[in-house]
Amino acid sequence: MALHIAFVLLVAGFCPAVLSKPDGTLGKETTVREDQNNGTQVDSLTLATINTDFAFSLYKELVLKNPDKNIVFSPFSISFALAFLSLGASSNTLEEILEGLKFNLTETPKADIHRGFGHLLHMLSRPGDQVQISTGSAMFVEKNLQILAEFKEKARVMYQAEASSTDFQQPHEAKKLINDYVSKHTQGKIKDLISDLDDQTLMVLVNYIYFKGRWKEPFDPDSTFDSNFYLDNKRTVKVPMMKHKFLTTPYFRDEELSSHVVELKYTGNASALFILPDQGRMQKVEASLQPETLRRWKDSLRPRMIDELYLPKFSISTDYSLEGILSQLGIREVFSTQSDLSGITGDKDLRVSKVVHKAVLDVAEIGTEAAAATGFINTGSALILNPLKVHFNRPFLMVVSETSTQTPLFMAKVTNPKQI
Repeated sequence: MALHIAFVLLVAGFCPAVLSKPDGTLGKETTVREDQNNGTQVDSLTLATINTDFAFSLYKELVLKNPDKNIVFSPFSISFALAFLSLGASSNTLEEILEGLKFNLTETPKADIHRGFGHLLHMLSRPGDQVQISTGSAMFVEKNLQILAEFKEKARVMYQAEASSTDFQQPHEAKKLINDYVSKHTQGKIKDLISDLDDQTLMVLVNYIYFKGRWKEPFDPDSTFDSNFYLDNKRTVKVPMMKHKFLTTPYFRDEELSSHVVELKYTGNASALFILPDQGRMQKVEASLQPETLRRWKDSLRPRMIDELYLPKFSISTDYSLEGILSQLGIREVFSTQSDLSGITGDKDLRVSKVVHKAVLDVAEIGTEAAAATGFINTGSALILNPLKVHFNRPFLMVVSETSTQTPLFMAKVTNPKQI
């Protein structure tokens, strides 16, 4: 299974003045330094809860804007990019961004928020895990702008971010440079992230995340068959349906929300939570999405033999412009002439003109390679008397998390596996 996400902020100048001479590039060194003398980062559990709150808030807005459509996005990528941008924000612009990300600034100092994200990035970037998680940020800056040394240092240390001087007066070449960068770092899955650049663009901030995981208990490709997926009470589509028999995996039946909750683990520090509401109960589940809901599901999971598990094999993609949605979440000033991003270049004539988010989600039987995993088959009278069959043959939700930090990396709503 692979997920590929890219997120971009287009920063435009609303003052046409040339501000400074070229400043060169930010070095590519990505060593994270633990800051033990100047405060503490937000602990992983608190940050995971806050990021989950932001993820569900963003999800609900996306559903309102895209009813009955597939939803795929990375709350981590979006929140990380906005937190990185806030390094250069001041005054009300800064407060709106961090409060929009669901931080309480009376309880958590801004510096601790940045340390928390830096620590999270360090945890996700650890080598040796069998799950491949590659994430990073890059800032492409108009060649006549000078990035402040303090901002460059914070970007490097806290966000492992690189920056390069770019000639936005040559928009075609600048667009190709940025799109090639994203395509390279998402293994070619995200192409043409930026469709156009105007001559007012002064800066582009990109965040990408690439995830590739192999199921701990892979599906047998020979068992995949064509089956009906119910879009609603009247419409169906034929999809390739993967099948597991006698799979022991964490499971919870949520009677309160009339849903099946199944966790499928990857080999490594990641897992996918699949939520299957009963017919007609999706809206009730969506309305109930809170960090506490996700915590209750995870705390309630218990190993359970599933006699038959059916899950569609699919590849879906989405492409969003998020300015309006982020404004609904309270992040408004950064898009206006009142924007204060003076911490980046020292000048206040910068604002965000466009926010683009692209995602591709592939779910298949095995992933990157075949795995010699064997499922334990247990028998007993309780299983015979109460066989469990879970068929993901109607709209469902999916949350992919990194387990050691409990961070939600991706979230999806699959309403039509055949919809590209």
